[in-house]
Amino acid sequence: MADRHRALKEATERTVLEGPGQVASSLRQALHRGEAPDDLRALVAKIRDGAYEVTDGDLVALRGRYSEDELFEIIVATTLGAADHRLGCALKALEEA
Repeated sequence: MADRHRALKEATERTVLEGPGQVASSLRQALHRGEAPDDLRALVAKIRDGAYEVTDGDLVALRGRYSEDELFEIIVATTLGAADHRLGCALKALEEA
């Protein structure tokens, strides 16, 4: 199936995962894959499984270890990975249909 938005998607992923930021690129890439250090595991799982359930309370404890900018990057990298995973599953289902 042709993806007319592939170039934009790849450029966005490169910027989010490899561009300059407050969080190390290696951590952003791991979060994109759904891999998280212990202190972020619950947040990453919640974002990947049901982002609508994330509340300010989920971030309170993390604010002592991460700045607002870092939390933003963590959330964006995780969300982008979850979206990419869902898109891959949907495209696979379409191909198999």
